[in-house]
Amino acid sequence: MSLFLRRIAIHSFRSGKPSISATFSATSQKDMKSLRCGFIFLAAVLCLAVSTCAQEQKFADLGDFKLVSGEVLRDCRIGYRTFGKMNADRSNIVVLPTWAGGTTEQLKSNVGPGKLISDADYFVVLMDALSNGVSSSPSNSTAQPHMKFPKIAVRDMVNAEHEMLTKTLGIQHVNAVIGISMGGMQTFQWMVSYPDFMDKAIPIVGSPHVAPYDIVVWRINIDSIENSVGWDNGDYTQNPAQLVHFEIGELILQTPAQYNQTHTREQVLQALKKSETDKANDANNTIRQSEAMMTLDVSDVFGGSMEKTAAAVKAKVLVVVARQDHTVTPQPARNFAELLHAPMLELESSCGQLSPDCESAKVAAAVADFLQK
Repeated sequence: MSLFLRRIAIHSFRSGKPSISATFSATSQKDMKSLRCGFIFLAAVLCLAVSTCAQEQKFADLGDFKLVSGEVLRDCRIGYRTFGKMNADRSNIVVLPTWAGGTTEQLKSNVGPGKLISDADYFVVLMDALSNGVSSSPSNSTAQPHMKFPKIAVRDMVNAEHEMLTKTLGIQHVNAVIGISMGGMQTFQWMVSYPDFMDKAIPIVGSPHVAPYDIVVWRINIDSIENSVGWDNGDYTQNPAQLVHFEIGELILQTPAQYNQTHTREQVLQALKKSETDKANDANNTIRQSEAMMTLDVSDVFGGSMEKTAAAVKAKVLVVVARQDHTVTPQPARNFAELLHAPMLELESSCGQLSPDCESAKVAAAVADFLQK
C-alpha cells in the first residue's frame, strides 16, 4: 500500500473501427503508419477543443523510452485526463502530475470551481506518473514485468510527461505546473528540466531533493516489502506487506496530535483489520516510485549546486510547505524558495503531510491568486 493511499479517502482537492488497410489496400505499410499517426494526432487536437472529451482516461504511447540511467523502458505509455476548454491563445493550460501511488482518477477531485484548480477558467491536464499502475509500471508492463521493470527517476517521470504533452497533445507551453507531494517533487523537476515550458510553478508539500529523514521513510517502505513472506523477488502471487504499509502511512501522514484527535481506538483497530484484505497499491510499483523519490536531486545536472540550479529556473514560483510535515520534510523546499526569491505559503496545521487538505481553502485561494498575477 502506498504511504499516500489515505489521501484517496480524505483529499478534498480530488473496438469496432473500420479497417484502414481494407480501405486503402494499395497503401504501403510505411505510409499507413504515417497516416495512422496523423489520425491519432488529429483526434487528440480535436479532443483538446471539445469539453465532452474531458475526464476520460486516455493514454499516450511513447514507444521505447530512454531513461536517464541509459536503460530503455519498452512500450512506454502515459495516462492522462483533460478538463475544461483551451482558450484561443492557449494561455490557460495547467498541468498536474500525480502524488506517490496516486492516479488521475483520484487527482481529479482537485479540479473544479472552488477546488485547487478550476476547469471553468483553465484547461487542465492531469498526468499519471510512471509506476503508478496506470502509466507504464511493473504491474502492467508485458515487456518488463515486475522487477524486470527498470529503475526510474523523478526526471524520467517528467521527461515522459513532457513527451506526452508535446507530441501527443501538441502542447509546447503551459501557464502552470502544479503538484502535490510526489507531484510537488515532479513540479520542482519540471521547473529545472524544462525552464521555458511554463510561466509558473507551484510545488505543494514537495521537495527539490528529499531530506535524510525522508530517505529513511522510503527505505522502510521498500524493506517492508522485500523482507516480507511471499515477496519472491517481486514475482509474488499476493501483494505483500499490505498491513505494514497501512501502518506506516497511518504513522507518518499526520502528526500524533492530529491522529489522536481524529481517530478513536475502535476505529483504528477496525481499520487495521480491514487493511489486511483491502486492495492495496502493487508492491513492485511502490518500490520503483520509492526509489525514484529517494534519489531525487534537481541539482544533479548542476554538479550538486542548488544555487546554479535555482539560477536556471525561469518560471515564477510559489512554494507551499507544511510546517509539521514529516513525510516530505519541508526544509529543502524552504531553502530552494529562498534561492529563488520565491513567495512561500507555510501551512501551520497539525495535519502534517495532509495539511493541504485541512487548509484546502487557504491553499486554493493562494493558488488562484498566484495564477492571476
